Amino acid sequence: MLYEELRAAHEDIERLESGIADRILDDPKAQRARLIRDHEVASLLHRIQNQSQRALQLYAQDEARMLEVQSLSTGDPFDEFYKQLGGIKDYHKRYPGQPVENPERMYRTEAQGGGSFAGDVDGMFTGEEAFGRFFDLTMLHEEYLNLPGVKGKRKITYLQYLDQFDKFSGPQSSISRQEKMTEEYFSYVGSLAQYLKSFLRRTKPLEDLDRLFKTFDQEFEKLWNEDKIPGWESHVQSNGAASNGPVMEGTGEGVWCPDCEKEFKNDNVYKAHLGGKKHIKNAEARQQQQQSGAGGKSNGVAPAGPAGVQRLKERAVAEREHRIRKLASTMKTEREDTRVNVERKAGMTDRERQQELAALYAEDESGLTNGARNGANGGGDNDDEEDSDDDSKIYNPLKLPLAWDGKPIPFWLYKLHGLGVEFPCEICGNYVYMGRRAFEKHFSEARHIYGLKCLGITNTSLFREITGIEEAERLWEKIKRDRREIEERKGGEGVEEMEDGEGNVMPRKVYEDLKKAGLL
Repeated sequence: MLYEELRAAHEDIERLESGIADRILDDPKAQRARLIRDHEVASLLHRIQNQSQRALQLYAQDEARMLEVQSLSTGDPFDEFYKQLGGIKDYHKRYPGQPVENPERMYRTEAQGGGSFAGDVDGMFTGEEAFGRFFDLTMLHEEYLNLPGVKGKRKITYLQYLDQFDKFSGPQSSISRQEKMTEEYFSYVGSLAQYLKSFLRRTKPLEDLDRLFKTFDQEFEKLWNEDKIPGWESHVQSNGAASNGPVMEGTGEGVWCPDCEKEFKNDNVYKAHLGGKKHIKNAEARQQQQQSGAGGKSNGVAPAGPAGVQRLKERAVAEREHRIRKLASTMKTEREDTRVNVERKAGMTDRERQQELAALYAEDESGLTNGARNGANGGGDNDDEEDSDDDSKIYNPLKLPLAWDGKPIPFWLYKLHGLGVEFPCEICGNYVYMGRRAFEKHFSEARHIYGLKCLGITNTSLFREITGIEEAERLWEKIKRDRREIEERKGGEGVEEMEDGEGNVMPRKVYEDLKKAGLL
């Protein structure tokens, strides 16, 4: 039975390699389809490792294999055959109705009738992450704003947080070294490091991330032993010596206090600050750290006592900060894309965000469907037929207007012209115009003019931007009332014009008054 198990292990490895080759040949364009392919390949690679370890364990059983060879070579081979056949029959008698898997189809792709080994890819990412395209740091941003060193200060926006979430030292850091020793901050940097690590594993399942994380740890060990971790040096000055005087750091425009890690714009304010209780306490703590660093630096082990325990806590926090910095630098592209995406979504409505998310899912589903169709048809032997299908069926999930070539216009052009904004007009029979340009143009079109004439309005040029029937009727009544008042002011009821001997035209009332006065 050992040789049969070895044969089955090698056969399974070959089928797994064939399944991986089928998936590697497929090159989907959609992000979700690529993630499903990568996670399936990673799962099959993990199975290959398990089967290889099982085969190595069987090869290690030399004595058992020799006994099996002797039983097959020295005795009657049919006796061993019928013995194993009887064991198989007994197993199926004890467990009747067991489903039998087809090894030929076990590791095929879904398009070929196989199964999916990717797991729940849709459940791995939030809607904000868009299948690994962007970060989703909204919860961590809220946690950062509630930290003791940040709470009560000027609140930074989510966009600003994306730029500086890995800045733990220097002027861009709003949390001092003492404030970093709290439990809240330790939990925050742990959650941030864990999220970035998880995001990298979910988006890049085929990379050797364990080796990458190991290099991060090795680099941290080296920098910590050399006392070069930014913001956690035992000696703040660049020359490595402790100093009680002012140090020019920060922006370089004022006086930097290394004990409180704070910059003062005025010399007098700095001198007054030196006598404060907070400064004296920070100076004593810093002096203890320097002494503990000098005593434990030679052998790389923190000394015993309160100072040593403090240094161990600092090391734990510094290690998490270092990992966050390295992970952020590894995913520069995703970070920049997240920043651009947040800026773009700031000018969108909730309905537009939902439409964009629906289009993303529809695009991925379309890519998976086309890939399955191509796999079922043999991969692309009928290129002409596929081209004709693409020309006849236009994919337009957002229902964008068609351009001159019969294809949907780009989404950015759709947004630029505001074609997603609806402008209803009650005068036109509650007709809805898409976009500001079409709405302004319709006031001079026949539909709107006909609607105004049905309301008894003759002067249509005064009714631009008026879309309600009641509003139009009120405006028309006001125009007629003002017109009557002007006529009454000029000549009263029934204005009748008269002409004198010199050809001057005037209202009848004025003519009669001038005639009585003998002025004509």
